[in-house]
Amino acid sequence: MLMAYEESLKILHSHIKPYEKVEKVAITQCLGCILAEDLRALEDYPKFPISAMDGYAVKFGEQNKALKVLGVTPAGKMPEFKVESGTCVKTFTGSLMSEGSDTLVPVENVEFKEGQIYIKEAVKEGFAVRKIGESYKKDELLLAKGTKLDYSEIALLAELGFFHISVFIRPVVGVLSSGSEIKDLGESLENPAQIRSSNHIALANLARKLGCEVRVFPLLKDEEKTTFSTLKNALKSCDILITTGGVSMGDFDFLKKAVREYELIIDKVDIKPGRHIKIAKFEEKFILALPGFPYSAMVMFNLYAREILNAWLLQKKDYVAQAFLEQDYIKKSPYLEFVACNVELKEGRVCVNLKGKKEGSSAIINNLNNKAALMIAPKECEKLESGALVDIIFMP
Repeated sequence: MLMAYEESLKILHSHIKPYEKVEKVAITQCLGCILAEDLRALEDYPKFPISAMDGYAVKFGEQNKALKVLGVTPAGKMPEFKVESGTCVKTFTGSLMSEGSDTLVPVENVEFKEGQIYIKEAVKEGFAVRKIGESYKKDELLLAKGTKLDYSEIALLAELGFFHISVFIRPVVGVLSSGSEIKDLGESLENPAQIRSSNHIALANLARKLGCEVRVFPLLKDEEKTTFSTLKNALKSCDILITTGGVSMGDFDFLKKAVREYELIIDKVDIKPGRHIKIAKFEEKFILALPGFPYSAMVMFNLYAREILNAWLLQKKDYVAQAFLEQDYIKKSPYLEFVACNVELKEGRVCVNLKGKKEGSSAIINNLNNKAALMIAPKECEKLESGALVDIIFMP
């Protein structure tokens, strides 16, 4: 009996333990890394009121009189003057506001004559002044553990004064494609029964897009005597080992036997494509034995390997959404189906359609081209009507 998809996810998550591999990385090298610690503000920022424009630091209530200019406060210099009644200080963008001032009048709003300014256009109280703690307050959580570091987050780290930061070590994903019929890049096809391998290319790039380091192993032939040792050796150098092919019902499907040498936690799931998937555990490592058809292998990676990586790296499952179906869809099987679809935004609505998607086996790679997503067709229904609200999963 095939396992239900939701049940398979529950079982998978019950075997995932916290990922504790952490390293220090310079912030100049941490783009795309996942933060491994919470970061809070050590102090208010800014610590003092700061000018946000070029102008004159004044007392708000004295904009209706001539004000004597006491001097200048350049950016990066401590103020030398105290603003009292009838005075002001010329102040530049990024400069600290002088003691006694609370408002910045822009240079274009004043007329300067003989050491004094006359304000032609008054401004509201506190104008162009960055208040203490405007950016963040002391002890405020700025970046949570699990944050993926992009350009803005790294700029914040620089502002905070960090040079090295603790991040999760990129999980290592190994890819081992099998089949005597497949040829590697650069190899010639010797007869029409042979094909060029694409699984190891697709899965390696999917893993890289999810922030992993990748090991691509030599293609594995359908030879029982080498399958067991090859699997064992490949597992030594990765956190997740992805295999493709050799898990169905064929006489030469030896990988399914080799995987059973480990703790098999999932064995076939009630889904299309990929129902022959097998997932095994060895210590803290996972083996995902995926079908050999490329479309099937890519979908299964997204459904299962991505779950493991998200749990390890504390990532939200924010790639699941809903959309309106623009055409009827008749299911092709009695299983829960994951169907390649196009996603478009039309008049403020997220819509999906199957234009250009070919019907056939799970070998059609190009069905996932052009940023295709996966539409979920529930097991219990036979047809999805045009206009129906459907669940979709965005690929990495």
